[in-house]
Amino acid sequence: MAANAFRPHLLIVPEDDANRQIVNGFLLGMRGSSRSVQLEPPAGGWVKVIERFEAEIEPTLARYPERLVLLLIDCDGDLTRLDAVRQRVPQGFADWVFALGAGTEPEDLRKDLGAYEKIGGVVATQCEEGIGEVWDHELLRHNIPEVKRLRAAAGVLLGFRA
Repeated sequence: MAANAFRPHLLIVPEDDANRQIVNGFLLGMRGSSRSVQLEPPAGGWVKVIERFEAEIEPTLARYPERLVLLLIDCDGDLTRLDAVRQRVPQGFADWVFALGAGTEPEDLRKDLGAYEKIGGVVATQCEEGIGEVWDHELLRHNIPEVKRLRAAAGVLLGFRA
């Protein structure tokens, strides 16, 4: 089900199916309404996430000022990749667009934390109260500043406590 583009919502573009499954677990575990979240199909690579953002999503941002966008990628060991993604976001939309990703691949997270949907559920539960311990995992801690920024922008929308 697609979110209403004219109401506050979060549009999520996952790189691959593993990231999509993590988001599904998050949606199942969140306290807020998942109707305020629109999960796009996997893009098929981090470069494809950027291409989809630039070709399909960026042109609509001015028309839908209530939209926030989360670009979910794998860093594949290159943490500068998230900065490269953020640099492709036009300055006027920087407060609306977020980029998060596992330091390597979600498959490595699964080895440590369990099934993808379980990881997403843990993230949802911990994000409700603040930045939980899951974000201190070696493959996720680089995301903490961006998670704080996302929580500030979308916390009420996602049912998080202030």
